[in-house]
Amino acid sequence: MTKTIIRTFFPLAALLASCSPSVAGDRAPVAETKGAFAVTPLATLDAPWAIAVLPRGGVLVTEKAGKLKLIDSTVKEVTGVPKVDFGGQGGLGDVVLAPDYAKSGLVYLSWVEAGDNDTRGAVIGRARLVLGDAPRLDGLEVLWRQAPKVTGRGHYSHRIAFSPDGKLMFVASGERQKMDPAQDLGVNLGKVLRLLPDGQPAPGNPFADKGGVSAEIWSYGHRNILGLAFGPDGQLWELEHGPAGGDELNLVEPGKNYGWPVVSEGDHYDGRSIPRHATRPDLAAPNLAWTPMIAPGDMVFYRGKAFRDWRGQLLIAGLGNKGLVRVAINGAKPTEIARHPLDKRIRDVTEDNDGSLLVIEDGKDGRLLRLTPAR
Repeated sequence: MTKTIIRTFFPLAALLASCSPSVAGDRAPVAETKGAFAVTPLATLDAPWAIAVLPRGGVLVTEKAGKLKLIDSTVKEVTGVPKVDFGGQGGLGDVVLAPDYAKSGLVYLSWVEAGDNDTRGAVIGRARLVLGDAPRLDGLEVLWRQAPKVTGRGHYSHRIAFSPDGKLMFVASGERQKMDPAQDLGVNLGKVLRLLPDGQPAPGNPFADKGGVSAEIWSYGHRNILGLAFGPDGQLWELEHGPAGGDELNLVEPGKNYGWPVVSEGDHYDGRSIPRHATRPDLAAPNLAWTPMIAPGDMVFYRGKAFRDWRGQLLIAGLGNKGLVRVAINGAKPTEIARHPLDKRIRDVTEDNDGSLLVIEDGKDGRLLRLTPAR
């Protein structure tokens, strides 16, 4: 149940320190920072999944069961949202403003739709957002689908990121817990896809000559990507869950094979080992890996002024470590700098117009929080 907005600040609860490797295979401990934030709860939601900040204030938040909320001085439900197949990891997913939102009013959504014979898959669509006392989506159209639809309810990924010039749309498509499709160039599961804003394959993709969904593919060999973002230098990064250990941060480059399920920095949940990336130098190794895992959510490159020392750094929402992970990147080399406990599984993090941070907690009664520097 949505609650009214709360405007009081309260101090961040401290957690016990934890550690993880700062590079693949490196077991050195990482320092943890506590009490970095003053925290303001803004709303309580039902399994929120993604946040988008509107340029004139207010935010959109998706709820997995199929609702889109507009939160400013009040909490309103946006109508016109597509029907979703809700269950497991699936439902309503990402929400991203079109690059020309100020002119077009378009927003992009990802969600899960049902298919035949107990199958399902992720979908990307767009619609015009009409604001006011009764906000709504108009003219919703489907632009892209995972192919093929398969059984199960996991690893959809379905994150969306636009290139800095706004001319290209990148989509994360998970391998749906089927593993082998990640290596199959005839399907778009387990891939990062490079599309035009209308969902068509972008010209110049590395496998365009194969036609079909192969023409969408930018990189492959991915497991379950839950973070997709461009850095200040224009490079695209993705963040994906490993199996039992081996969460990965990767610089995404065209045509590269990132190895899943052939290699990993983690092992299968049943204890069976998986060869490490070092055994296959022909496959792209992660730029940074975590064992024990952090179970990442989404991520954002910080560009604001509220946390001046963090500008250009990557902030990662941590489900497993229940807070934010802060990473500095020098070219293609990321280094974990600190962890900031928040005492809850964090699904998404983004930057508001004033440079403060907005995060959403995972699960039922997950809160939308504003983070500002502690005084």
